[in-house]
Order: sequence, then structure tokens, then C-alpha cells
Amino acid sequence: MMQSERVTKICETLEEHVDGTLPVLVEFLRQEVEKAGFDHVVFGLSGGIDSTVVAYLAVAAFGRTRVHPIMMPYKLSSAASVADAKQVAADLDLPLTLIEITPQIDAYFAQQENATPLRMGNKMARERMSIIYDQSALFQALPLGTSNKTELLLGYGTQFGDLASALNPIGDLYKTQIRRLAHLLAVPMSIIEKPPSADLWENQTDEGEFGFTYEEADAILHLLIDQRLHAREVIEQGFNANVVASITRRIRQNQYKRRMPIIAKLSSRTIGVDFRYSRDWGM
Repeated sequence: MMQSERVTKICETLEEHVDGTLPVLVEFLRQEVEKAGFDHVVFGLSGGIDSTVVAYLAVAAFGRTRVHPIMMPYKLSSAASVADAKQVAADLDLPLTLIEITPQIDAYFAQQENATPLRMGNKMARERMSIIYDQSALFQALPLGTSNKTELLLGYGTQFGDLASALNPIGDLYKTQIRRLAHLLAVPMSIIEKPPSADLWENQTDEGEFGFTYEEADAILHLLIDQRLHAREVIEQGFNANVVASITRRIRQNQYKRRMPIIAKLSSRTIGVDFRYSRDWGM
């Protein structure tokens, strides 16, 4: 079987697994937000498919009055993405908060010579998350994550930036599964069909940076993570060896982004090692 056929087959299987998950995700949000002592949620709404899906899920779980999307454009942000975010808020009848991050970003980088696009992108992501957490105090709302499983495994996000959250309803769904869920939620086709982009600079796309498509990544990640195959076995199934190597390298290199800070163990019960408090215990 050719690689393209194998990718299509695996992605179709992944999409089938999404059917029936909507009530599970809605109930997950309700239960986990309540456990944390909140009844409102807040998140960044970019106009991309991931944050849009989170918006639809949040409204299904809490209704419009308890959902607080924050739009935080930079002066070079895509006009189309800004328009899409506004349309989503209008479609869901949500009170959209608009906070421009251009002044503080430009003020910082005015003192930094020759800043790379990577540094600027990371700074913007962390500035946005700083705003979300501040707004969470204003609205007494729990911050929701909008990173999918593909991004988390590949490390495609900024630590303590867009990867940060108190609760993530879509973190166990691959990008292709997010698209399927978006169809089930009746997300506008303009959002579903546009090329995924972190909107870090003009004409930037996720897949352009990766050097492979989300479909390829999801198929390979499914085999490596869910099926627990060795990279060699994935290559033997007809996948491009360079792409498999790139993906496995990304998984390995970005493990630090997927865990809490490591604490040096000195006592009999160390936070995150021996002491792992479960909210279900009660106090």
C-alpha cells in the first residue's frame, strides 16, 4: 500500500473515532470546571479551527453567558483570522473581548535588536496567555486550552504561552479529528478549510514549517503513540523515513513542554513525584 493510501486509511479511522465524543467532551468540561470551583471559562479566540471548536464546546457545556472568548490580535495578524473570530463570536452570540497586544509587544522589541520571528512569536504567545489569566481573575473563569494532540506531541506551541491552560478539552484529538468534530459542530466552512496557521508572520502556515502535512503527521503519530510501533516499523509500512525521523525527533525534543517543571527530590514526598494530589480526594 502506498504512503498516501495508508495515510488516508488511518485518518479515516481516526475521524470515525470522533463520532459520539461530543457529549463526552461537554460533560468533561462541566465536571472538571465544577471540580475546580468555577462556573465560567475563558480562552483565546484566534479565528482558527482549534479555538473555534473550543468555543462551540464551551457554549454547549455552559451557555453563552458563562463563556468569555478573548481576541488578542497583533498589528500583523491576518485580517481574515480576525474576521473569522468575530464571526464565530457573533454566530454563538458571545460577548467578545478585544485586546490589542501591539503596544506592549512593540515596546519590548524596540529595546531588542534583530529579534527573530521565533522570539517575537513566543513573546506574543506568552503575552496572550498572560492576558487570558488576568481576564480569568476578572471573570472568575477557568482558562481553557486550545492545543490539539498533534501540536502537543510535536511541541508546536510556546511553553507557558498557547500551550498553557487549566483545562484542555481537545488535547487528546489529532488535527484531523478536530476537523471532523468541527463538521459535527457546524463550524463555518471558511474556518475548517483554511490552511492552519499560528499567524506568527505574513503567509506563515503550520505545514509549511513542518515540511509535512497534518494528515501525514497524524497517521505516523497514531502508529507511534497509539499503536506503540517502533519508528522502524512505521517506515516498513511505507512511510517516508525522513518524515518519520523528523516527527520522532520532535516528540523527543519537546517532552519538557508536556510536563510540569521537574523538582529535585530531597524529601520523602516530593510534589509531582510521590505527592500527586487528586481533586477527587476532597480535602
